[in-house]
Amino acid sequence: MKLGLTTEFDAAHSLPGYQGKCANLHGHTYQVEMIVEGDVGADGFVMDFYQLKRVLAGALEDLDHRCLNDLLPIPTAERIAEWICERLKKDLSGTPVRLVSLKLWEGKNKWVMID
Repeated sequence: MKLGLTTEFDAAHSLPGYQGKCANLHGHTYQVEMIVEGDVGADGFVMDFYQLKRVLAGALEDLDHRCLNDLLPIPTAERIAEWICERLKKDLSGTPVRLVSLKLWEGKNKWVMID
């Protein structure tokens, strides 16, 4: 069975070498949607949503209200999504679920997806 969770974080970045406005420091409200998959346990849960929210919040803690250039040399939406995926996979190891997909919106109407 699949479970999904969506949340937001705010961060700033610039795109070094980019020809356009995004070369300048600017910010976004990012939206993150994660989908995990697992079996329903004897307790009736695949994974408690409260626990899943804590895992996602922990993964985003290093990104929220930060300059993403301090963490990633080229902080494109694609690289940010990869960073979040790697962190979530690590944080979900040892739990009854696995990450199926991650979708990251950079502001409104623009997104990348890893599945």
